[in-house]
Amino acid sequence: MRRLALLSTTVLLLVFALPGLAFAQEGPSTADLSLAMDTMWVIIAACLVLFMQAGFAMLEVGFSRMKNVGSVVAKILVNLAIAALLFWAVGFALAFGTGNAIIGTQGWFLAVSPGQVNDVYAGLSWTQVPLSAKFLFQVAFCAVSLAIVWGTMLERTKFAVYVVFAIVFAGLIYPMVGHWIWGGGWLTELGMQDFAGSTVVHLSGAMAALAGTLLLGPRLGKYDDDGRPVNIPGHNMPLAVLGVLILWIGWWGFNPGSTMAAVPDIADIALTTNLAAAAGVLGAMSMSYMYRRNVDVGMGGNGAIAALVAITAPCAFVAPWASIVIGFFAGVIMYATLVYVDKIGVDDPLGAIAAHGMGGIWGTLSCGLFTSPALAAVGEPGLFYGGGLYQLGIQALGIVAAGGFVFIASLAVFATLKATIGIRVKPEQELDGLDIHEHGVFGYPDLVATDYQNGNGKISEPMESVPEGSA
Repeated sequence: MRRLALLSTTVLLLVFALPGLAFAQEGPSTADLSLAMDTMWVIIAACLVLFMQAGFAMLEVGFSRMKNVGSVVAKILVNLAIAALLFWAVGFALAFGTGNAIIGTQGWFLAVSPGQVNDVYAGLSWTQVPLSAKFLFQVAFCAVSLAIVWGTMLERTKFAVYVVFAIVFAGLIYPMVGHWIWGGGWLTELGMQDFAGSTVVHLSGAMAALAGTLLLGPRLGKYDDDGRPVNIPGHNMPLAVLGVLILWIGWWGFNPGSTMAAVPDIADIALTTNLAAAAGVLGAMSMSYMYRRNVDVGMGGNGAIAALVAITAPCAFVAPWASIVIGFFAGVIMYATLVYVDKIGVDDPLGAIAAHGMGGIWGTLSCGLFTSPALAAVGEPGLFYGGGLYQLGIQALGIVAAGGFVFIASLAVFATLKATIGIRVKPEQELDGLDIHEHGVFGYPDLVATDYQNGNGKISEPMESVPEGSA
């Protein structure tokens, strides 16, 4: 009986142990699980960044007039489509492909064998996720930068201009800046700090926007006969604020996702990102109260966007207290810039130059001021930590080089388009609205169509001049 009991016990132990042994032999290794988690995080982050297109759409729709909201949606869709295809074909290779100090020279169409990925795309060899995940995350960034361009050019730009410029921007201009700073180019070698793109993404988009706006000119009715700015209000503030909130949430993929790995650091980066945005709201609203003696809702949203732009470069390099300082002053700088730009005759309906341009400049410089020695994975500590002026100088050099290149290249493209197909719709088309003339439909057919038929679908009457728009 004792032998029978022992035999039965042994058999039962084997029955329960064998599946465990088989799983241990055939199940995923720790390295496999790590790779799977990293890949999943990068895809989630890419989804959050891609969803920022919805934020841009709501923001622009809210700050446009009813007669132009359909053109905003059409522009968002076509630009996202072009960015996805052009960045896949050539842009990703130019940005991250192995090449020289100026541009990548290999890796077209993602056509590379798995064993050669790190050799062909040396600019992203530091992350272990699959090539497709790397591309999906980076193409979402390219689409964000392109979306920024059009914030200054709403309500008067020909649709064909969006298409042509998107091809050049996504296929050449943006990738070149990306290679310089992120892809192993000359600014990479100098140690420039731009963790998630204050310069690469936001300043690039803003400088292209400035070039286009200068050639395009202000909207009809934006300035009175004496040259004083006139407010042209958007039609839906709740939609604009919804856009800001979508962008705010999307930034939690934008900044933490730039680790391209599921590491504990993503929580700290999300924290600095959120603190900066909150401080930016207060900074902009404080300026609004000081300037106008009221609290402007649009300026609050604008402040959040400017702060998010500013913290994008230093989010992984600075302590939480520094992110609050960076965010607050981003809101202040944005407001002052928006007032100044409005007065000198540059019509920027969404404040993209102020929020993405000056926010990008301030955020990039702030790395040279606030980067902590314990967090300086790239470059040197900031000036306020005893790091001296070297890093601040590198940051300034990167701003001048990248911003200057994008502005000159974009100006050349827009000037060529202006001399050939033209970049601005006819005055009567602008007065009636782009929806009916460019797309044949109204965004609000029950409301705008009636006004159009009655001859009332024209430009707003001049109102008291106040800063307008949101990033």
